Amino acid sequence: MVSRAAILAASILAGFLLAAGLYSIWVYNRLVALQNQLREAWSGVDVQLKRRHDLIPNLVECVKGYRTHEENVLTAVTRERGVAQAAQGIAGASTAENRLTQNLRSLFAVAEAYPELKADQNFRQLSSTLVAVENDIQFARRYYNGSVRDLNNLVQTFPSLLVARRFQFGPAEFFELETATERTAPEVKL
Repeated sequence: MVSRAAILAASILAGFLLAAGLYSIWVYNRLVALQNQLREAWSGVDVQLKRRHDLIPNLVECVKGYRTHEENVLTAVTRERGVAQAAQGIAGASTAENRLTQNLRSLFAVAEAYPELKADQNFRQLSSTLVAVENDIQFARRYYNGSVRDLNNLVQTFPSLLVARRFQFGPAEFFELETATERTAPEVKL
């Protein structure tokens, strides 16, 4: 005959295994949900970066009409736009976008040298649109990095890290800017 102690021990073990199984299912589902949120957040960043990339040729053409001797600035902006569009992964996109932002600052420095350009309606509209896009990129980056934070917290904290490791969930990369000067949107003075 089975003793009461054995039945009690088996019941406690079964309850513990059931609780551990339910917790594992909850953590797995939470990891999947956070991973999908992360993909959606990156999609939002990608959309804003595409808007920025689509705006740059119009801005370059507008500036070209006013000057011809700063060709290297326009060439650099155009080249970096192409590199940024082709960048793969979070780290590649982050590096390429940082270089593009630096070159956009140079482009606006060229515009500063031409007061008649700053007064041009088309340039003002493009500049305003670029500022709006830069703000949208900032918000999209913030949402993406918040999603990364949430996923990384779950992947790296105990006991959920046991489930994450078992199902091969790993930490995600933040979309970071490299220097403090790159943390601000390009300055547009009209």
